[in-house]
Amino acid sequence: MLNPKLKLNPKFFSSEVEQVPIRKGFGKGLVLAGEENEKVVALCADLTESTQMHLFKEKFPERFVEVGVAEQNLVTVASGMSAMGKIPFCSSYAMFSPGRNWEQIRTTIAYNDRKVVVVGSHAGISVGPDGGTHQALEDIALMRVIPNLDVISPCDSIEAQKATLALAKSKRPAYLRLAREKTPVITTEETPFEIGKAEVYWIPEVGLAQVGIIATGGLLYKALLSAKELEKKGIKVKVMNMSSVKPFDKEAVLALAKETKKIVTVEEHQTAGGLGSVVAEFLAENYPVPMRFVGVKDRFGQSGTPEELIKEYNLDVKDIIAKVGELLSN
Repeated sequence: MLNPKLKLNPKFFSSEVEQVPIRKGFGKGLVLAGEENEKVVALCADLTESTQMHLFKEKFPERFVEVGVAEQNLVTVASGMSAMGKIPFCSSYAMFSPGRNWEQIRTTIAYNDRKVVVVGSHAGISVGPDGGTHQALEDIALMRVIPNLDVISPCDSIEAQKATLALAKSKRPAYLRLAREKTPVITTEETPFEIGKAEVYWIPEVGLAQVGIIATGGLLYKALLSAKELEKKGIKVKVMNMSSVKPFDKEAVLALAKETKKIVTVEEHQTAGGLGSVVAEFLAENYPVPMRFVGVKDRFGQSGTPEELIKEYNLDVKDIIAKVGELLSN
């Protein structure tokens, strides 16, 4: 069942559940952050409406900079503005930022400890018809290896708004990963969010869980649908939302591994270097357990509808259930 302590969306499993792009939560959150702190500024690489940064531009035109199609300049200008006391958010498609300007992010932002939030929109294969050149499946791996830089991957629009506000107040450089497509709203305004904290969204009605499922970003809703189907089969699982990929909640992951002795990770990203790697690296040293990984397996994206691609890359409910079955059968 959905964890009642977290005040999640009661409509989540109904046909009436709201569907909102995660990136829209960022757009609204950035305006709120700008209202709270006049030091917040925004920069974009000619994709203001796509990344929802146009909302900030309309509200605070004097605090917005259109850099143009120049992603390396985008982050270096942001770093300079940070050095002058501003709190810059800079946005583009994730394939281009951090995909095209990784070295500038590493050196001018993280190495110099500049408070900049790099916003990568349209991440994952759910970008759909845009195809493999625009589908960032490596961005978590790219960003989490950079020292001194946080990585946040919200599960829905409401959490994206909360994450944006939290990142505006944080003193660390960060990467905020956003999906393009409409996603079921899982959380509510009362659901807790904190950088570095994970929450268990699904728990068994009674007893201990047999498998722990850890998900990040838009595929959390697939993980929750899987949990409901597994419950019908008499299989008890817990589903954890790890929207804070770095820093991540080591205590929560350890507790889940100790309870279940089996872990499945779920992400719209390459299995190499992403959430699954984060969890596996930690557990290998602290509490090794059998694991399975739901994610893209060393392939580029391609054109198709989001749902077609979810099925093609084995990221659907049946695929998560199959991985749980593999662990229980061994």
